[in-house]
Amino acid sequence: MIRVGLTGGIGAGKSTVARTFTERGAYLIDADVIAREVVAKGSDGLAALVEAFGGDILTADGDLDRPALAAKAFVDEDQRKRLNAIVHPLVGARTWEMLQAAPDDAVVVQDVPLLVEGSMAPFFHLVVIVHADEDLRVQRLTELRGMDADDARARIRSQASVDQRREVADVWLDNSSTAAALAGAAARLWDERLVPYEANVRSRTRAARGSVALMSADPTWARQGRRLVNRLQAVCGDKAIRVEHIGSTAVPDLDAKDVIDLQVTVADAEGIAALADLLADGGFPRVEGIGADRPKPGADDPQDWVKALHVAADPGRHANVHVRVEGSANARFAVAFRDRLIADADLRAEYLSVKRSAEASARGDATAYVEAKEPWFDEVYPRVMSDAGAPD
Repeated sequence: MIRVGLTGGIGAGKSTVARTFTERGAYLIDADVIAREVVAKGSDGLAALVEAFGGDILTADGDLDRPALAAKAFVDEDQRKRLNAIVHPLVGARTWEMLQAAPDDAVVVQDVPLLVEGSMAPFFHLVVIVHADEDLRVQRLTELRGMDADDARARIRSQASVDQRREVADVWLDNSSTAAALAGAAARLWDERLVPYEANVRSRTRAARGSVALMSADPTWARQGRRLVNRLQAVCGDKAIRVEHIGSTAVPDLDAKDVIDLQVTVADAEGIAALADLLADGGFPRVEGIGADRPKPGADDPQDWVKALHVAADPGRHANVHVRVEGSANARFAVAFRDRLIADADLRAEYLSVKRSAEASARGDATAYVEAKEPWFDEVYPRVMSDAGAPD
């Protein structure tokens, strides 16, 4: 299965997206529904709230009186923490139960209003943000929900900012038009990306790629790199020493293929094997038959170039994950080369010329493109490693 995190600010329209996904077969886990379920009348959760905040948080019928609870629970930080200590574990346990019950081939969509605020984004295969500008959201909240305009703006501004949401968004669905337009965009996302993504993860298949093509430097590559670094750190846990964005997309103002390259360093060769299934389940299946990088002249010990290559199963975001041993020649070179390109405009220009030539000679073939650059890498390796103060 894959897990998709769905969120958006109040009034943005994520309920339309959740409904569209559900109609097309999503296994929906709605955090708001669960939060109400775990404190429903007669539940252990409601009993715990009564014990903590008193019997006057109940209605005459014995249900939770939410305004009465809010009046007590949000008076200060200690009371808010007291509330969260009761409710959050119950929500987490119920969410886990539902995840365990999901079919093996499910696209699990978790509708989580505070996904960004709770720093949950790295734990999903994909995060979908539904967005609309503040004025439009205020209009919807006042006209459709009867909210006071000032209260609506206060609610909006108490949530994550647009920049915070963009930082974690794999998909940004704009809801500035009609509900039908938003539903159509969600349906296309389901058909063209989510369904193939789940099938690729389940079958351990990397996403298909087009031919080699360089594109102008994209300023969002850095943000996309950070997002994938955070996701890989969550996937690998303590089996990884570090995760870094490497390659051309990690270098500002350098034209490149639209592929995010990342490096995961592990303690030893056994650590490479230990990550195989974790990375595959996390959306990055291993490419069989690749067990090392090509050694460079003067550093030709094969053990210094061992690696595994994992490639993203997500058809909407091409990414390579190079798993290498900490301190090895290939791990050190990947970082040193990136840093030298960032610092040295002349080397950036030289490398871009090499890439342009390789692109022309490869004629769209990815393997030919890589092979065309290898002689230049052989030549530049000692220069980069010498300047980095590392043995070559």
